[in-house]
Amino acid sequence: MLGFSNAKINIGLNILEKRPDGYHNIESLFYPVSWSDILEVVPASTFSFHCTGLPIPGSQENNLIYKAWNLIKPTDKAVEIHLHKILPMGAGIGGGSSNGAFALNLINEVLELGYQKESLLELASRLGSDCPFFIENRPMICLEKGNIFRETTVSLSGKYIVMVNPEIHVSTAEAYSGVIPTPSPTPLKDVLENTPIEHWRDAVKNDFEAGIVKKYPLIGEIKDELYAKGALYASMTGSGSTVYGIFSETLTLSFPDFIVWQGKLD
Repeated sequence: MLGFSNAKINIGLNILEKRPDGYHNIESLFYPVSWSDILEVVPASTFSFHCTGLPIPGSQENNLIYKAWNLIKPTDKAVEIHLHKILPMGAGIGGGSSNGAFALNLINEVLELGYQKESLLELASRLGSDCPFFIENRPMICLEKGNIFRETTVSLSGKYIVMVNPEIHVSTAEAYSGVIPTPSPTPLKDVLENTPIEHWRDAVKNDFEAGIVKKYPLIGEIKDELYAKGALYASMTGSGSTVYGIFSETLTLSFPDFIVWQGKLD
């Protein structure tokens, strides 16, 4: 069985406060996009996991697909999993989390394990804070540590997106080092649901962006270029370094030195 484990973007990302457990409370809108890896899961006599495409650093045991198998595996069945990696890593688009969540779904279906959505959401939460989003895989407001999700009426269906990854690796620790947590005067959900996209530029921000752009000006230059080409809204996603622009109509932009994906939003 094939699955296409897609990426996501953050529309707005507010770092609200540091928690007693060392994490941060945040608010963001996670929005799925169709740029994806390819994941194949088939029944097998013994478990195996193979990767092609972009090389994945680190040991196999640390891969979220491998961890997903260990969470859901039955005692009497196994699968062979093949991941073809297309999404750049450390890009702020949730590729690894998507892989883990899709692996849970596909293993459950292929082996007919009978897990319902609520159980899959609970298993996904053990993999990582944003993995449950990819079980839902629809626009959701993300709260607290990034692990609480709420419904939203925001829809960008029919709009077009251009995503540009300059292959600058930004660690989470590096991203947080440039942020002073600040409570939002108005919940992001209210801002996004009550403000036309044409006005998001002045009302919706990613708190990581200013500090990262100061260190890596190229990220800001890409954002400026997207606006110059007519983007309704442009932003860095997550902790970077991917930058996206949302457009009212399809177009083809050239960023020859970077990884670029363009497509229609659902």
